[in-house]
Amino acid sequence: MLTENVSRRTFLKGSAALSTLLGLGTIGSKAAKGLIPTASAQSNGKKQQFYNACPRNCYDTCSIVTTVEDGRITFITGNEKNKYTKGRLCVKGNTYPRIVYSPDRIKYPMRQKGRGTGNWERISWDEAYTIIAKKILAIKKEYGNTLPICLNKYSGNFNILNYATEGMLSSIGFTTRAQGTPCDPAGSDAQAFDMGTAYNNDPEQFMDAEYIILWGANPAWTSAHSMYFIEQAKEKGTKLVVIDPLITQTASKADEYIQIKPSTDGALALGMIRYIIDQHLFDEEWVTNNSIGFHEFVSYVKKNITVEWASEKTGVPQPLIERIAREYATSKPANIWIGFGMQRHTNGGSMVRAIDALAAMTGNVGKRGGGVNYIGGETWGFNYHTMSFEAPEGTVGDGDRYVNMNNFGAQVLDANEPPIKMMWIACRNPIAQDPEPNVVKKAFDQMELIVTADLYMNQTVEYSDIVLPVTTPFETVGINVSYWHYWMNVNEQAIKPLYETKSDLEIAMGLSKKLNELESGSCTFPVSGELDEWVEKEFNDDIREMFGVNSWNELRKKGGTVKANDKVTVAWEDLNFRTPSGKYEFYSEKAVEYGHHPLPVFIEEYKTTKEYPIRCMSPHWKLGIHSQFQHIDWLGAIHEHPFVEMHPDLAKKYSIRENDMVNVRNEAGYLTLPAKLTKTIPTDTVVMYEGWWKDVNYTENFNVKAIPSDMGDYKKGQRGIAFHDNFVKIEKA
Repeated sequence: MLTENVSRRTFLKGSAALSTLLGLGTIGSKAAKGLIPTASAQSNGKKQQFYNACPRNCYDTCSIVTTVEDGRITFITGNEKNKYTKGRLCVKGNTYPRIVYSPDRIKYPMRQKGRGTGNWERISWDEAYTIIAKKILAIKKEYGNTLPICLNKYSGNFNILNYATEGMLSSIGFTTRAQGTPCDPAGSDAQAFDMGTAYNNDPEQFMDAEYIILWGANPAWTSAHSMYFIEQAKEKGTKLVVIDPLITQTASKADEYIQIKPSTDGALALGMIRYIIDQHLFDEEWVTNNSIGFHEFVSYVKKNITVEWASEKTGVPQPLIERIAREYATSKPANIWIGFGMQRHTNGGSMVRAIDALAAMTGNVGKRGGGVNYIGGETWGFNYHTMSFEAPEGTVGDGDRYVNMNNFGAQVLDANEPPIKMMWIACRNPIAQDPEPNVVKKAFDQMELIVTADLYMNQTVEYSDIVLPVTTPFETVGINVSYWHYWMNVNEQAIKPLYETKSDLEIAMGLSKKLNELESGSCTFPVSGELDEWVEKEFNDDIREMFGVNSWNELRKKGGTVKANDKVTVAWEDLNFRTPSGKYEFYSEKAVEYGHHPLPVFIEEYKTTKEYPIRCMSPHWKLGIHSQFQHIDWLGAIHEHPFVEMHPDLAKKYSIRENDMVNVRNEAGYLTLPAKLTKTIPTDTVVMYEGWWKDVNYTENFNVKAIPSDMGDYKKGQRGIAFHDNFVKIEKA
């Protein structure tokens, strides 16, 4: 609930206590009204209110109510009609007015004279379209196809209409695409092998659970509204157990916290399973009627796993493993939430399969309030009309070519016949967010043209030739759903686009028009259309039935948000799994098809080396989402520079004190950061939080190597990255 007129100094002075302010971004259960000052708007006109939706890559996907006076946003708050977010925004969401009116926004199309020089000149939209269109046509003429043109787009804006970028590239011919996801690939494949797809219970059902395990998840920072339901469950008597290598803010709220050695979660799950088998605490009826391969799995566990071994492997005492196993197995329903970070290891998918098996054998899958919850896509069944346009008639080739988004630089450099010569980047910041950014820069160096559509001058924009300024959610229309909760949120245009900004859909239409002016029939993407009409075309009968609304316009008039019906909110309630057998598969032939063991077996963790003996983890930062939000001055005022966390015992070993500058180094590169000493992390680990800070020309990914996780090919097309299997050495600078 911030107004855009609050200055950085007023923001800090008026927030009463920063710790209280940050509390708004964690649980949000009892946010104090009037905590943050609001400036009086000078207005001679009437107030208007609009419904907006946060489209960021976040579990919560909040519904927003925006107040506009005289064409300017003066106030935002949460939409109380949405019973998941309950009328609250997180601390990041409250900065949206500053995002809209920040002086740092890219205001006009610009061309850079000399890539990376910072020598930008303003150009018109027509000039920008002309430069881009001529390059596309020249590449097509030189190579006989458009495969040398590469699209790298992902999750910076999940508005359904933002898929127009993919549709635009499809409309010029077959191109090269960055495929995959940095987020969830190993875990999504694991759950697909076990159950057919990754499908989670409604998070509001945490209140129905008798027992909750948050396994590698930190919702106090990354899903503030889910934390509300977890705390409500605790008040009703539900036990909360947190398993994590780091003592997170979520861990501090647990009834029981278990600090586990990183990358050994599979061993802990299998140790619990062995105890449950020995004590015959599994749900024999459930596994008999609803699964295949259970006997083979039991045979593997009895032959290879002991609780003593699991204790030694994980660092968790044997009595504790046995007690937690018994508590979990005898609680009904019991709920496990697997965090994305846990599967960002070289054995990440195998660890998720082991935890899935724990939930299935105790009969907690398919239960309201139970389940093994990771990610869900049940609400994403739109038409994706903006993507549905075919290549021009006479296009040569068999289809698009793919490179791994998670090893983008190296695979672009390796691409040939034809080589990649042009990039289009949208909703991504690969130079900041990809592993081995120096390799990504080398790939950029071989491009003839790099076009980036973005809000701010981030590291990727700085290394581009053309930048196209895009709209914020408040300056366009659309619709948003979550990969976690079951609400759909409408997004209205609250204000006119500032400066010369355009949405990705408008950019697609404008470029299509220019291409066809220069060469008739060279692009099949429409060249005109009202944006709200585009949204309406995304609805289909399944979406209408699921959400009980007929159209975007009806959703807007009904209050901007609506929940899916009860048929989908309990994952696997009908116990009809989407596996080849139709049952839960402890033994998966599909896993074998993709090169994995058919059973949820233990895979050894990636080990440190003598030269690089310290694990370096890069979890999400509480005030940012990847490279978004943290660069805004309001949040930068709280903390404006990255740091490296380490345990005091580790610091003492290297004669490092608080705020000393520290070199963190490995084969990929090095960073020099101030040290922050804390006992919340293990003694053999350092932590550098993910993000992009303004005026800081490096990120934690400078020394993250492109080491793949074990799974991801099946459902995501490419394996992910083992971000947390990153080993370094440190020294006082």
